[in-house]
Amino acid sequence: MLSADLVIATAIAYVGLLFLIAYVGDRRTRNRPGGLLRSPLVYTLSISVYCTSWTFYGAVGSAARDGLEYLAIYLGPTIVFVGWWFILRRLVRISHEQRITSVADLLSSRFGKSSRLAVLVTVIAVIAIAPYIALQLKAVTSSIQAIAGTSEMARGRLAGIDEVGLAFGVAAGMALFTILFGTRNVDAKEQHHGVVAAIAFEAVVKLTAFIAVGLFVLYAGGGFEPIFATAEARGIDTYSSDTFGTRWVAMNLLSFAAIICLPRQFQITVVENSDENHLRAASWAFPLYMLAMSLFTLPIALYGLTAMPAGANPDMFVLTLPLSAGQDWLALFAFIGGFSSATSMIIVESIALSIMVSNHIVMPMVLRLAADARSGNGRGVSRLLLNSRRFSIVLILGLGFTYFFMTRDSDALAPIGLISFAGVAQFLPAILAALFWREASIKAATAAVAVGFVVWAWSSFMPSFQSSSATVAAIMAEGPWSISWLRPEALFGLEGLDPLVHAVFWSLFLNCATLAIVSLLTNRSALERLQANLFVNVFGRPGGSGQSFIRGSATANDLFFVAQRVLGDERAVALFSAEASDTGRLWTDIEPSPAFIGRLERELAGSIGAASAHVMLSKVVSGDAISLEEVMQMADETQQAIEYSQRLEKTSAELRSTAEQLEIANRQLRDLDQAKDDFLSQVSHEVRTPMTAIRAFSEILLDTGELKGAEREKFISTIHKESLRLTTLLDEILDLSALERGERGWENQPVDAEAALDQAVQVCDALARQRGMEVRFASRAEAATVAADPDRLGQVLINLISNAIKYNSAEAPEVTVSSRVENGEYCIEVSDNGPGIAKADYSKIFEKFYRGRQAGPDQSGAGLGLAISRQIVARMNGTLELVDGTKRGACFRVTLPLLRETVV
Repeated sequence: MLSADLVIATAIAYVGLLFLIAYVGDRRTRNRPGGLLRSPLVYTLSISVYCTSWTFYGAVGSAARDGLEYLAIYLGPTIVFVGWWFILRRLVRISHEQRITSVADLLSSRFGKSSRLAVLVTVIAVIAIAPYIALQLKAVTSSIQAIAGTSEMARGRLAGIDEVGLAFGVAAGMALFTILFGTRNVDAKEQHHGVVAAIAFEAVVKLTAFIAVGLFVLYAGGGFEPIFATAEARGIDTYSSDTFGTRWVAMNLLSFAAIICLPRQFQITVVENSDENHLRAASWAFPLYMLAMSLFTLPIALYGLTAMPAGANPDMFVLTLPLSAGQDWLALFAFIGGFSSATSMIIVESIALSIMVSNHIVMPMVLRLAADARSGNGRGVSRLLLNSRRFSIVLILGLGFTYFFMTRDSDALAPIGLISFAGVAQFLPAILAALFWREASIKAATAAVAVGFVVWAWSSFMPSFQSSSATVAAIMAEGPWSISWLRPEALFGLEGLDPLVHAVFWSLFLNCATLAIVSLLTNRSALERLQANLFVNVFGRPGGSGQSFIRGSATANDLFFVAQRVLGDERAVALFSAEASDTGRLWTDIEPSPAFIGRLERELAGSIGAASAHVMLSKVVSGDAISLEEVMQMADETQQAIEYSQRLEKTSAELRSTAEQLEIANRQLRDLDQAKDDFLSQVSHEVRTPMTAIRAFSEILLDTGELKGAEREKFISTIHKESLRLTTLLDEILDLSALERGERGWENQPVDAEAALDQAVQVCDALARQRGMEVRFASRAEAATVAADPDRLGQVLINLISNAIKYNSAEAPEVTVSSRVENGEYCIEVSDNGPGIAKADYSKIFEKFYRGRQAGPDQSGAGLGLAISRQIVARMNGTLELVDGTKRGACFRVTLPLLRETVV
C-alpha cells in the first residue's frame, strides 16, 4: 500500500502543476493570440470535462451492478455531437452575437431579457449541481481511502484523517484554484484560456490513466475473451431483458440534456468557444474520446467482480485492482486520473455557476438598490462582480460539501450524478423552445421551468436525504399528511416504475405541458417577439445582430460612465474611441447611435448578463425599446399595425420623450420670438434717426416760405442725404436677411483675388486721402485664384478697408493691407493703428447693428457691414475673423480656399 503522506503530497503537487499550466496558458494567450490554446484539439479535450469521477469510477461501478446500462451516459452526448451538433452550432452562433454568458443568460435573453427567469434558472442550477459536486468530493475521499488503506481494500479507513476532513480540504483547495484562475477578468464572455488549458491537460491525464488500468486488466485477465468467459462461468450476466428498457431511455435522455444544460458544459462548449468551426472537429473527435473512455469500462468491472473479494466497492475497482496486484505506482497514476476527473468538473462548474450568481442575482439587486446607474465610481461594478463571483464559488462548493456531509453514507456514485442530470434537464424544453419555437413566451418558460423544478425536487432531490432524515423517510413511505398519491416515488398513483424513470417522466412531462399550454394562452411582448426572431432566424440574418432594442437619447458621457463602471477604463476607452474613429469625431462629442448603443449593450452583457445590461442601459437611455422595422419582420401588416399602435399608447417612455421634444421646441420658439423683438427694436431705432431729420427739415420747408436760396438748398441736400442713408439701411437689412435664409444665392467662379484686392484699395483711396492717410501694402501673394463672386468679394474688402479708415483716430493714422498663401489657403489681413476694439467687445463685433468704437468723425452706418461680410465670406467657403494681436489697432483676416490651378 502507498502511504497517506505520499498520496496527499502527490495530489497537492498535481494541483500545483495545474496552477502552473493555467498560469502559462494565460500568459501565452495574452502575448501570442491564437496558436495551440485556441485550436480545435484543446477545445475538444476541454469538452471532456463531461467525463468526471462519475465516468472514471462510477461507470465501472454501474457496469458491475447493472451491466450495459452505463453506456447510456456516453451515448447521449455522442448523439448530440454526431447527429445533432447543429443545435450546438446554433447555441454558439447566438452566444457570439448576443454575448451570452451562461444557460440562465441564454434563456433570459431569449425571453424578453427577463431578470426573473434568469434568477429562477440560476437558483435551480446551484441546487441541482450540489449533488454532482458532492459526488466529486465523495469520489476523491473514497479514492484516497482506497489507495492509502491498510486492510479492507476499497473500504479501508485512512488512519488519522477523517472522511469529512478530507472532503473539506479538497473543496477548499478547489475553491482557491478556481478563484485564482477563474475570476481574474470581469468579462464573463472572455475565454479563460489558462483554465481551459489546464482542463485539456487533465483530459489527457485521465484518459491515459484509465487506458493504462484497462491494459493492465487485459494483461492480468488474459484478454477480452477470457475475462468475459470467466464472468459468464461465475454467473455474472452483463445483459438482461431490462437493460434497454425505460430506465435506459431515461438515462439517454438525461445524458442528452446534460451535454447542453449542465452549466459547465455550456461554459466550455459555448462560452469558451473561440471559433464556431471548432465544432466540426469536435463533432467526431469528442465521440472518439468518449469511446476511448468507455472501451475498458466493462472489462474492468467484470475482472473486478471475479478477482476482488466479495463486498469490495466496485466504484473503486480502477484503484483496487492495481493495488491487489502490487502495482502501487499504476494505482497512484489511476488515482491522479480520477483526481483530474473530479477537479476539472469542480473548477469549471464553479466558474459557470459563480458567473450566473453574480450576473443574475447580485447584479440585479445592485441595480434595484441603486437610485441611478450613473452613481458610484468607475471601478465599483467590476470590483463588485469579481468579489461576488469569488464569494459565489465558496458558497457553491460549500453547498456541495454540505450535501456530501448529509448523504455520505450512500454507497454508489452513479445515482448521485443522475439526480443532478435530472435537475438540469428541466432547462431542456425551454432551451429547445428558445431556439426553434417563436410562439414560446416568457410566462410559459418561467412556469415550465418552475413546475419541472418543483416536481424534480420532490421526486428525486428530496429522496436522497432519506438515510439522514426521519421526516423524509416517513414521507417516502406514507406521503405527506399520509396522502399516498403524493409519495415522491408514486406521484398521482403511478407506481411500479423505477424511481429515476418516475422522476424524469413526471418532471419533464409537466414541464413540457406547461410550456406548450401557457405559450398558447398568453401573449408575447414586442421585445419577446424581437428576441425570438433573432434566435430562431440566427442563420437567416447576414452580418449578425447589430440592432439595439433600446431607443432614445443619451449623452456620450453618461454611456461612457456606465461602460467605465462595468468594463473598466481601458475597455471603455477602446470601445468609445473605435466609435469616434468611425464617425470622425472626438469620443466626447459623439452622438450615440442605436447601433452603438446595441454594441455597448452586448459588451456589457458579456460582463453582467443580457438582462442586467438591458436594465442598466435603460436607466441612462430614455426612449422606447422597440423599433418598427424589427416588428415588421415578425408579423403580417395587420398584426404589426395593431402591435405598434398598442405600443405607442402604452409606452410611457415614448410619451415622456414627446413631451421633452415639445418643451425644446417651445423654448426655441420663445428664443426666436425674443430675437425678432430685439431685431425690430434695433431696426426701428436705426430708421428713426434719418426719418426724424427728413421730417424736421421737410416741415421747415413747408412752413417757411421766406427761406433764401442757400438755406433752402442746404435743407434739401440734408433731406436727400438722409434719404440715401435710409435706403442704404433698408438695402443692408434686406441683403442680410436674404443671406441668412439662403435666398440671395450666387454661383462661385474662379476669381483673381489679388486683382479684387487691388480694386478695393483703389476704391477706398479717395476716402483715405480725405482723412489724410495712405493705404499701404505690407506683403503680397504672387498669385491667388479663389472660388468667389467678384462683386461680393470686392464688397467685403471695401467694407473692411473703409472701416479701418473711418475708425482710425491715431495722430499718424495708417492702414496696412497684406496677403499671402499658406496651407492651400489665401489670406488677406486689413489692420490699422487706431484705438482698436476692446477685448470685451470681441464677441459682439460681428453682431447686427454693432458699430465698434466709432472713433472717427463720421459715425454713419447701421453696423450691419461686418455681419453681411461674414455671411458673404461663409458663402464662399471661407472665414472672416478678428485677429487677436498684441499691437495697437484692429486686424481683420479673410481666409479663402485656393483653387487647385493656383500657382504660387
